[in-house]
Amino acid sequence: MLTDEIRIRVRYCEVDRMGYLHHANYAVYFEEARTELIRKLGLTYREMEDRGILLPVHELQVKYLRPVFYDDLITIKTTVVKDPSVRLQFEYQMMNESGDLMSQGKTTLIFVDASSRKPIRMPAFFGDIIASYFS
Repeated sequence: MLTDEIRIRVRYCEVDRMGYLHHANYAVYFEEARTELIRKLGLTYREMEDRGILLPVHELQVKYLRPVFYDDLITIKTTVVKDPSVRLQFEYQMMNESGDLMSQGKTTLIFVDASSRKPIRMPAFFGDIIASYFS
């Protein structure tokens, strides 16, 4: 299992008129969390794209448990639970400073060949990087 955490402070421009973190920003926060997880592995999306691999989002799920407000400092725990193949699945837990679970989410991304735009199995270079987390 592969896990990482990041912290984000909710900015004023990210809340709606009610003062709640706008629902669309959860997807943005989850993207930031997963790109940082991949970066900590020593790889970036740009490098993967330069190698001819794309990772479009195939599915996104969000469960809103409690509201998040302007200036809240949240922690997002990101986990890759199972060894990827064609699909790369992430799970997210968003917690406030008190450790309360505010939301949960999941995304499924698909490895895609940049030239053909067709799904492919996980490239070997990516498998080599994450192998130690799933052995």
